[in-house]
Amino acid sequence: MRRRPLGTTGLEVTPVGLGLAALGRPAYIDVGRDEDLGRPRSPEVMEQRTHEVLDAAFAAGIRYVDAARSYGDAERFLASWLARRPDAAAEVVLGSKWGYTYVAGWRRDADVHEVKDHSVGALRRQAPRSLAALGEHLALYQVHSATLESGVLEDRAVLEELAHMRDRHGLVIGMSVSGVRQADVVRRALELRDGPFRCVQATWNVLEPSAGDALAEARDAGWGVIVKEALANGRLTARGSDVVVRALRTVGSRIGAAEDVVALAAVLANPWVDVVLSGAVTPAQVRSNATAVDVDLGPDDLASLGELAVAPEAYWDDRAALAWS
Repeated sequence: MRRRPLGTTGLEVTPVGLGLAALGRPAYIDVGRDEDLGRPRSPEVMEQRTHEVLDAAFAAGIRYVDAARSYGDAERFLASWLARRPDAAAEVVLGSKWGYTYVAGWRRDADVHEVKDHSVGALRRQAPRSLAALGEHLALYQVHSATLESGVLEDRAVLEELAHMRDRHGLVIGMSVSGVRQADVVRRALELRDGPFRCVQATWNVLEPSAGDALAEARDAGWGVIVKEALANGRLTARGSDVVVRALRTVGSRIGAAEDVVALAAVLANPWVDVVLSGAVTPAQVRSNATAVDVDLGPDDLASLGELAVAPEAYWDDRAALAWS
């Protein structure tokens, strides 16, 4: 898989990356996760699973990996894999995020799995832990799900601390966004005078493409653009609704590609995308996801997939209703 620039950040990434949201903790909101993972989900079992998926991703050419403090033990699992694979450690680019804390205590049935805190105190508490876990391998550090409501983009203490981390540790500073107002958050960050941000990670898929214009604006400004939830937490796979599966299979049958590959290829068809994240939890899934780089969708394919788009409010309401399993 050929590398390419992450905007003008100076980092070199691959078009497909691997996100660890569903691997670092025993429960997540992906459709079909129970079938994929089975019952044994101790930290030891999940660490081994994470290593297996990372091995498969590296073999497939993937060279960007995304973690977060709130993804359970994802940073620790990633660090132990890097220690075991010095060949990979020399090549992969790592990103992580601060702003949410994992609080489920490794319980799948916890009432609350993560708690949001965008204060400077949370940043000063979490950043050293990310740096301790990932060390010099950490290249991109992001605000996790920045929103207008949290005030993080107006908090001078946070912005100054992020700039300090950039200057002291050589990190690229970015932010991830989620929810109906993703585009508004991106545009507000672009307006910041001397803001520290040079990269954005956002949800874009054929069901929820509303942030596309704002992400194109970020790319035009030189920011790196990473797309998450390209498979809509499993809803854009064979496990999706009948309407979605039929549309994906109609396109896939013409080009000889599975549903997940079609959905990921639709993301990569946007010229402003640098990386699309695979959220795979099995080696077979990540191998399949990686083949999206070899698929070119035509205008008719993209138009038919575009008909799947729903109102952003409906998309995010449906996502919020997904069960942790």
